[in-house]
Amino acid sequence: MSSPLLTEFSELSHLSREDLEDLLVDPVYFQTIFHSLSYVKDLYRSQSELGMANEAIARNNLALQQRLYDLRSETKEAFDEAKSLEARWKELEKEQKEVYQRFTPQFLMMRLRHSTTAQDDASEALASSFVQQVPSNDSGTGTPRSGGDIDEFIKEFKERRKVYHKRAMWGEKWANKQVIWRDD
Repeated sequence: MSSPLLTEFSELSHLSREDLEDLLVDPVYFQTIFHSLSYVKDLYRSQSELGMANEAIARNNLALQQRLYDLRSETKEAFDEAKSLEARWKELEKEQKEVYQRFTPQFLMMRLRHSTTAQDDASEALASSFVQQVPSNDSGTGTPRSGGDIDEFIKEFKERRKVYHKRAMWGEKWANKQVIWRDD
């Protein structure tokens, strides 16, 4: 007797028709025959192997869990520190830019012009104050200054004018592009 059932499940071919009918009626008998089938045995074996493999993986994961938590904490701390250092870097970069700004050629030239003007004003103020200081005596007539006062004035005035002219020369060289400002 050949049927699609017996063709597909050849393990049942040795059972009689009554046994097959009992198989459908008796759940215990069905379970016994069902669990004796090689397909089912292979399925349970595979299921058991997968379960044991999953348990091994779970045990391994549990063994690594604390280490992973520690690494996560270390990574977070390193990331936070990196963010902090990045913020500090930006602050330092801003400070550096401000400091370097004082040494750019344009800023240095501006300082040279201001100091040249200030030096000229200072020397002119010294000359004006010397000229306006007229010593007088009781009779109302002016007396000539002593030679020491004049010598001191001349020495100081010459020194201030020398500084002024040096600065003015550097300013002219700058204007004529004879000054090279190095960036290093």
